[in-house]
Amino acid sequence: MARVLTPRAEDFPRWYQDLIAKAKLADNGPVRGTMVIRPAGYAIWERMQAEMDTRIKAAGAENAYFPLFIPESYLKREAEHVEGFSPELAVVTHGGGKQLAEPVVVRPTSETVIGEFMAKWIDSYRDLPLLLNQWANVVRWELRPRVFLRTSEFLWQEGHTAHATREDARAYARKILHEAYEDLMVNVLGIPVVVGLKTARERFAGATATYTCEGMMGDGKALQLGTSHELGQNFAKAFDISYSSAEGGREHAWTTSWGTSTRMLGGLIMAHGDDNGLRVPPRLAPVQAYVMVVKDGEGPGGPAEVAATLCDALRDAGVRVALDDRTDTAFGRRAVDAELRGYPVRVEVGPRDLAAGNAVVVRRTDGSKAPTPVADVVGAVLAALDADQRALHDQALAFRQSRTTDVATLAEAIEAAATGWARVPWSAVGVAGEAEANGQGVTVRCLLRADGSVPDTEDEPDLVAILARAY
Repeated sequence: MARVLTPRAEDFPRWYQDLIAKAKLADNGPVRGTMVIRPAGYAIWERMQAEMDTRIKAAGAENAYFPLFIPESYLKREAEHVEGFSPELAVVTHGGGKQLAEPVVVRPTSETVIGEFMAKWIDSYRDLPLLLNQWANVVRWELRPRVFLRTSEFLWQEGHTAHATREDARAYARKILHEAYEDLMVNVLGIPVVVGLKTARERFAGATATYTCEGMMGDGKALQLGTSHELGQNFAKAFDISYSSAEGGREHAWTTSWGTSTRMLGGLIMAHGDDNGLRVPPRLAPVQAYVMVVKDGEGPGGPAEVAATLCDALRDAGVRVALDDRTDTAFGRRAVDAELRGYPVRVEVGPRDLAAGNAVVVRRTDGSKAPTPVADVVGAVLAALDADQRALHDQALAFRQSRTTDVATLAEAIEAAATGWARVPWSAVGVAGEAEANGQGVTVRCLLRADGSVPDTEDEPDLVAILARAY
């Protein structure tokens, strides 16, 4: 098959841009840093949305919607928050042809505006916990844009909750981290993530603790795929989110926030893509089986009729299927496009194979092609989808393990981060070492306990730090 992408090993960033363009996933928007998500890319995002939304609702949160415009004064109520976001803010000063009495910020995140309404809606301990989520766009003015990874406007979900106690807030922040984010990324996206605690230097502005899911991309760099934050009582005090306790006193709530975005699409591309294009894990794929008529034959019972019958049978078996019967377009061109789009399985139906009673089942993950009796195609497709979901995850995990090095010193960690990740004792890095690493383009992605579990604070003994270069 003719090569249409720059090889990954030759130029990974160019490969990434080539794939997005030629698989028709997205395009650059008219304003620098913005993007247009094309139907092929948006279909994948819709699947991510649906899977994530199900998990968020299972955790008890309800969807709501809050305004795009936020009074500038809201952000200024939480000093660390506004300081953290100030360089990225888009601020509206004029509207309706007049200068506004107060500038409004295009939301970079919604802690402040949601905090204002939590204070209005919460009165008693009986109103807690309040568990909210919204699907929205946000704007963070990006100086070094890259489609899906860093754009000035992107799509995401952001959850915001209020609780009666710190323990409840921490438990919920971690519930989302593991049961929504980690579960989706590992079991649907097929990306094995390391889940850990961010350092104070990397913590979300205004948070008391930030937990993260970090994935290794195909060039050995790290990508932060989702974060969940304990906000302590910082926003509750700034916005007077308080409640009457069962004992009759007035207490400030404990709040959390958490989010994932269209950055997951970039992670999917870089974790699973190859030199032929995207490889979409079957559980995520909008089209799991792509049935192609190679060339139609004469009379009834020809390839087009058999292909349509196979589509119906696959659909009845619960497979998301699409039919390509465009025989006026060269089959080779259509096959290349299917490879680029990453459809997990292709079923090719042509007169030559059909004469022997077969169709050809092609697996995107390993490129294998198997002539299969037409009566057995549905079973073969189901088996391939199940096996290839596991295979993509296992390949990504094996790659991460091969590119992760255990070291003892900061200098060794920085050196190892040139090609992958380093695991090093946090005591060998510390705050000063973290600043030194940052100066060389290396960051502490997260902290773990020795057993791999997530610590409560960075002051716990015997923690392990993951250092890497990152997107």
